[in-house]
Amino acid sequence: MSYVRPKFRHPALPKNELGYTKADYEGALSTLCAGCGHDSISAGIIQACFELSIEPHNVAKLSGIGCSSKTPTYFLSNSHGFNSVHGRMPSVATGANLANKDLIYIGVSGDGDTASIGMGQFVHVVRRNLNMLYIVMNNGCYGLTKGQDSATADQGSKSKSGSVNLFNDIDLASLALELGAPFVAQSFSGDKDQLVPLIKAAIKHPGFAFINVISPCVTFNNNPGSTKSYDYVREHIEATATVDYVPFKEEIVTKYDEGTVKMIEVHDGSMLALHKLEQEWDPMNKISAMNAIQNAKAKHEILTGLIYIDRESKDLHELIQTTDTPLNKLTEKELCPGSEMLVDINADLR
Repeated sequence: MSYVRPKFRHPALPKNELGYTKADYEGALSTLCAGCGHDSISAGIIQACFELSIEPHNVAKLSGIGCSSKTPTYFLSNSHGFNSVHGRMPSVATGANLANKDLIYIGVSGDGDTASIGMGQFVHVVRRNLNMLYIVMNNGCYGLTKGQDSATADQGSKSKSGSVNLFNDIDLASLALELGAPFVAQSFSGDKDQLVPLIKAAIKHPGFAFINVISPCVTFNNNPGSTKSYDYVREHIEATATVDYVPFKEEIVTKYDEGTVKMIEVHDGSMLALHKLEQEWDPMNKISAMNAIQNAKAKHEILTGLIYIDRESKDLHELIQTTDTPLNKLTEKELCPGSEMLVDINADLR
């Protein structure tokens, strides 16, 4: 069986502003289980990058270990990529971003890779506000090792083997909010209309952008009793809003009634149009966002959509005041200013 995509594409495929077709943003054929939600998320990333007319070589995609961390193989084959040690993707992303801040960084992780072995790494990449899109493909189980419950499995949920999870789950969206993430969203792999605009907005957000995507495991966690199954999510989903991403180059219009839409401008002048469904929620108020998550959880609902955005946050480079020139472009003359400068530095330390 071949896992290489055929090179032939219909000559009339739609093209974006760069003249690329969606095929230019694809990767190898997926080897994940048929019906895996992770493939839908990969398709969402492909669609978002195509619509934003992003040069694939300007993207760095990073991952750890797990089913989710295999997915960078399946999108943006002409981009930079690094598959790191289990749970250590944030460290690699931080180092790469500090060396070259001109790239667009997309980190893909799973509930084990983030909420278990990688929890410490996740905590610090959030609080440092690294400029990247961080997607968790959350299926509540360890698909590579036969479906054991992960740390995000809901208390009381039942695995395919019939065992009931006794422990509280780690709510990654709430944790990201608590740690100060300036962009927090949640979605469902089966909802492309919601997921693609969220990915586009997250890529354009200047700072750490976190999207927790419920992505059912069709092999080990799609059974009755699982709270991460397709049926359960479809029956218990609750959206904050329907989301439209309107690039700056387009006329800003809205099809919603006056008073029901919240327009949020991102740093490049593009707009997020939120048709609010949850009236007690303000996406620019952290306490309101936290309450919205907890209220949905109390009702056994899964809250999706944009949960919180902070347009005033400063990313890592701005916080530590790095040079405007990416470090990988600095010359020896700039990196070694000479002995006189070293004398001045040592004098300041005395």
